[in-house]
Amino acid sequence: MLETITAEELVNTPLSSPGWVVEDLIGVGVTLLVGSPKVGKSWLALRLAECVSRGEPLWGFATCGGAVLGLALEDNLPRIQQRLFRLADECSETFHLCVSAPSLADGLLDEIAAFVVAHPGTRLVIVDTLQTVRQSSRKSAYASDYHDVRAFKGLADHFGIAVVLVHHQRKMDDPDPFNTVSGTNGITGAADTTMVLDRRRGDKRAVLRVTGRDVIERELVLEFNDCRWELSEDQCVEHEEERPVPREVLEIIRFMEGRLGWAGTATELIAQAGLGDARAASLGRKLAEHSQALLEAGIRYSTQRSATARTIFLERIAEGQFNDSSDGNDGTFL
Repeated sequence: MLETITAEELVNTPLSSPGWVVEDLIGVGVTLLVGSPKVGKSWLALRLAECVSRGEPLWGFATCGGAVLGLALEDNLPRIQQRLFRLADECSETFHLCVSAPSLADGLLDEIAAFVVAHPGTRLVIVDTLQTVRQSSRKSAYASDYHDVRAFKGLADHFGIAVVLVHHQRKMDDPDPFNTVSGTNGITGAADTTMVLDRRRGDKRAVLRVTGRDVIERELVLEFNDCRWELSEDQCVEHEEERPVPREVLEIIRFMEGRLGWAGTATELIAQAGLGDARAASLGRKLAEHSQALLEAGIRYSTQRSATARTIFLERIAEGQFNDSSDGNDGTFL
């Protein structure tokens, strides 16, 4: 039987967002990092891994910090060592590298899951390249492409991590760079975010074009200096307006000052908090939409539906308690 939720229940339920590994660029889920051969994808992947493993910003974008698994499957250890010599004076102890791994058909996801369980602070897995772990299939090209990327997405969503799949471009030119991703639309369709690193041969400058379900579409102009990709310009193609915290939510935060908890219906909350002409029908939606603002004020919001009414619960929590310390790395992926 299908597990469903009504639209009314969904908009009144506080849900946490998947979260960022690199704020506004790479979130929990699957990100494709695409470029032509020798364009500098592996240098970029190494820089990304070092920043995340150290918790240092990447081009001014904050990183969450945590263990990183890098599968450098087209390289060898001496080559990676030489790159690390040039990339960093001190390398991170939480950045783990591997140059050999089984294919998807031979248990790669189980191996990655075992690593994540053994290293509960894992936040990022990089597969360089996707093609090295693909499995042969009798399915259509689209179905095979979609299935392989969805397999990584299932793992990423289960453990709450980011998986970056380094992938190649087709040789054919196209006015839309995202149409140059090698393979069918099944690859980009299954991924959450796609990044295309576009660089002319011999040019130090490149453009990293970013699009996806949860990211703001942008173009990052990068320059390759001393083996590092550095940000030269950030061009947002679209701008996402941040929705202000509504007056009702701010009034409820003030209402909860000095209180350890409160429970009742939306109508009762409007009356007791002095919300005036606020509408009971929309109050729960506003509280759910801005539950993060409530958490940051030390208030946890939840609801419970009975046969006759929906009860709102507001609970005072200790500072920092709202940070979810659970890694979800329980080893039950497969």
